[in-house]
Amino acid sequence: MDTHTVYQLFSATYHSDPNVQKQAEGQLRQVEDTPGFISILVQILGSEETEVETKQAVSIYLKNRVRSSWTSEDLPTHNITPIDQQDRETFKANILRILVTVPNPVRVQLLDSLNRVLVCDYPNKWTDYMNQVHALLGTNDAKMAYVGLLALQQVVKVYQWRGTEDNSPLVEIIQSTFPITLQMAQSLYNENSLDAAEMLRIIVKTYNIATQYELAKHLQDNSSLVPWVTLMLQIVEKSVPQEMLPEDLEERQKFIWYRVKRRSCQNLNRLFSRYGNPAQLGQSSKKYTTFAENFIQQFGPQILRVYLQQTERWIKKEIWLSQKMLFFFAEFFRDALTHKLTWQIMKPYAETLVSHFIFPQLCFSEEDEELWVDDPVDYIHKKLDPLEDFSSPVAATITFLMNLAKHRNKFIFKKILNFINNVLDTYRDAPPESKNPRQKDGALKMIGCISDLILRKKSGIAHHMESFFTAYVFSEFQSQYPYLRARACDMLIRFSKMDFENKANLGTAFRGVATCMRDTELPVRVQACLSLQYMIQHESVRNALIPSLPMIMQELLNLTNEIDADTLSGVMEEFVEVFSEELTPFAIQLTEQLRNTFLRIMQDYQDSAAVPVSGELSTELDISDKTMAASGVLKTITTLLLSLERPELLSQLENALLPVITFSLDNAIIDLYEDIFDIVDTCTFSTKQISPTMWGIFELIYKTFKDTGIDYIEEIFPSLDNYISYGTPYFVQNPTLQRMVYDIVETVMTSDRLNESERVCGCKLIESVLLNCRGSVDQYVGPFIDLVFNYLSNTENISLSNFKFYCIEAVINCLYYNPLLTLHILEERNLTQVIFNIWFHNIKRFSRVHDKKLVVVTLCSLMEIPVEQLPSILQAGWPQVLGVILTIFNSLPKAEEIRNEMEKMYENESEEDDDDETEGESKNKDGQAIGDEDGWEDDENVHDDDTEYLEFLAQEAARNARATDSDEEELEEEVLYESPLDKIDVYIKFHEVFVGVQQHYPASYNLLTKNLDTEKQNFIMKIFSIADERRKKLENQTNQTNENNN
Repeated sequence: MDTHTVYQLFSATYHSDPNVQKQAEGQLRQVEDTPGFISILVQILGSEETEVETKQAVSIYLKNRVRSSWTSEDLPTHNITPIDQQDRETFKANILRILVTVPNPVRVQLLDSLNRVLVCDYPNKWTDYMNQVHALLGTNDAKMAYVGLLALQQVVKVYQWRGTEDNSPLVEIIQSTFPITLQMAQSLYNENSLDAAEMLRIIVKTYNIATQYELAKHLQDNSSLVPWVTLMLQIVEKSVPQEMLPEDLEERQKFIWYRVKRRSCQNLNRLFSRYGNPAQLGQSSKKYTTFAENFIQQFGPQILRVYLQQTERWIKKEIWLSQKMLFFFAEFFRDALTHKLTWQIMKPYAETLVSHFIFPQLCFSEEDEELWVDDPVDYIHKKLDPLEDFSSPVAATITFLMNLAKHRNKFIFKKILNFINNVLDTYRDAPPESKNPRQKDGALKMIGCISDLILRKKSGIAHHMESFFTAYVFSEFQSQYPYLRARACDMLIRFSKMDFENKANLGTAFRGVATCMRDTELPVRVQACLSLQYMIQHESVRNALIPSLPMIMQELLNLTNEIDADTLSGVMEEFVEVFSEELTPFAIQLTEQLRNTFLRIMQDYQDSAAVPVSGELSTELDISDKTMAASGVLKTITTLLLSLERPELLSQLENALLPVITFSLDNAIIDLYEDIFDIVDTCTFSTKQISPTMWGIFELIYKTFKDTGIDYIEEIFPSLDNYISYGTPYFVQNPTLQRMVYDIVETVMTSDRLNESERVCGCKLIESVLLNCRGSVDQYVGPFIDLVFNYLSNTENISLSNFKFYCIEAVINCLYYNPLLTLHILEERNLTQVIFNIWFHNIKRFSRVHDKKLVVVTLCSLMEIPVEQLPSILQAGWPQVLGVILTIFNSLPKAEEIRNEMEKMYENESEEDDDDETEGESKNKDGQAIGDEDGWEDDENVHDDDTEYLEFLAQEAARNARATDSDEEELEEEVLYESPLDKIDVYIKFHEVFVGVQQHYPASYNLLTKNLDTEKQNFIMKIFSIADERRKKLENQTNQTNENNN
């Protein structure tokens, strides 16, 4: 196909007639794999005569084609033909030149393609790339230098997430190019143009990418560090001409010079917090100790002073700072207070930072009020969703306040409290026209942020908080300002651990919340419902709520419908759990309401998913909110199901929930699969039977697994196990169902999309089929053995990974299911000796009660076969069988004890109160409670709990990364796991089988016992004694039951 034809086809892809578009797209798909096609696209992009719209269409196509078809290996993958080698060379030879000439919308698409190619080809298959970059950076042409910076950024991005693994090319890139870009940046800093700012932005962002995980040696050296830090501090301090600033505040936040400033702040913060603060270095960062000691002395104070000066000018309203800059300032202040040197510099400013930096940002702002009025739902999302608020300056400011009060408690804590009291007293004493409600909101929010510190026993003020509420909080339930009514509710959440000594005050709080639940303002109603979740810990509140429970649940559903977020799902779950008995009469009605809410949200979800592409980003956010809201409703349904103990009621609820399950699976709402299968699992497990309703969706579950659900096998497995365990009679009579389950097993065991941990589900499913369907699935024994033995063929006499352990258990289950059939299959495949060697060699891995019982009952089944019918290899080692059984019985009591303890722990878990006397009372490194007079000394470095926790996570990640397939890990008891073996007492089983063999198969018995010494004989007698005791106990229980029934 020639260039002109391809050009015309791409021009037609944005034709106003959709039929013309579709025809052109179809023709392009027919020729896209043709060698030379990509070269034609490169030619179109490089031509100055090509229309911008066509270049845009070509660049978008090329981005998608490169993403899917430019692989590291020139091999077909998933029916996609790799891009032709000559086309690849043409692309690499021309892409940087094309980037210089194309308009920015096209350049953005092509940079994505460039990065993908670099990921696959650099450095080995694109050896001259950096030579091209150097040539661009060394030119005097601004446009070419700009593309050189972009090209450098893309190759540095290749190593952004690779950590220390194979980053030697990055080190070379930094050494050769960063001195050049530094020199460029120093020159650009003196300019005010937007082009200069854009080039500076790329330079400091590239520095940011290069320091993501490691700080290269070159960048640690003072010859590099001094000019880079100096440059970025100059950028932070740079005055932007007023006439350049957009009038609109939203546009100003995104203004290019402030983007450069915020990226410089981010770099400086990272240099300090991750690499340069000795007080925050974890064990994995000890290699930076020397660098940190140098940085904290030479640069930490310098950065802090610039930030403090900028903050002071902002306080005096001499300069404007973007929200992101305020965020990074607060983040740096938080970290700077941990080191004694930077703390001594900050200390004189601490009170000013509290009153003029922290406090104003915590007050209810004009922007907050505008959002509240214009879009209360968005306000709720932004203010009550912690993920929405995570990167906001207010969130960083709160963290700074909390760390300041905690770590420099002795110096600042009481000063913070005095400041808050002064604000509140001023508000209380001022005449109505002079009151500033925004400041009262800020003061209450501030004290709420440090509530944990206040409520600690040694704070000295916890006992004053009830009177504080009566003086400053309760009155705001009737405030004329809606945000103060919401704040009063929020204060009850913040101080939920506070006990009201005066029950009248608790009553006042409850009535205030109840009033706010009927408020005209949506954010107030939502906040009231959230506070109610914490108030029901009080018995008097629970009793007062009982008559109104249906109304409250309805209100919660209405609010969930209104805000389309999971904000209130925790409240609904808590109510369902706490008031399970009271809500049982309304269970069907409540379930139907929850179902209707879910279906309404999902209808909106489908409508949102169908919006035009132009709204892509906002649409994605909207869809995310809706799926989170739907997930919250599903979790509430699951909690409701778990709280009910009447099987007949659960059966009715299954019918009500059928549309929820079918909608989610039919429409492949993958984000909800975990919640949906939780519901299926709960329905089938709680009733211990499979109703026609639930059998009706089994095929849909199978279809979901095959189409979109394979990655969710761990979530699907419990439901599949329930179907087999509790629907056995129907399952064994239905060959179609059996074929579906086998297909699932085969897919799990063979698909390259699953790892070993996920394949365990295949082994467990095999066990479920064999244990529950004895005598009914003979045709699958051989295929099951073949599937698992693929992973055992090289395992003889070596340790087993967890997955391979489950594989050998699957074979053992085959032996228990039908010993003669399985032995015949093993003999045919010449696997008998291999299997038994692996099994007996790893007998100590059978540590759980279920594993031990499986071994005993399986070996008992083998013992019941006359020895002459056994394979010769087993006959030769037959005495080992009894030795293995005795080994299992020797450790069984301990295993049973561990399981019983775990069962008790599980039963008591919901009843235990997590609170204890020291709740919330964290301690510093010397064991002192934070909040007393013996807190951190001002000349000490602060032991940072957050750094310690992050270090722990890093160590765990490293440990997991080192784990290999051969690692032996202790398998934990699965307390909720049920199987037919639970009904078998292996002591009684062994006693009966052993005596039967002795009586009926003397040859087998003699061979079995020929190596028994006195100690083992005595142990066998002890097992028999325990069997007799257990048999008598069972008989007594049976007699007692019969008597009760009569």
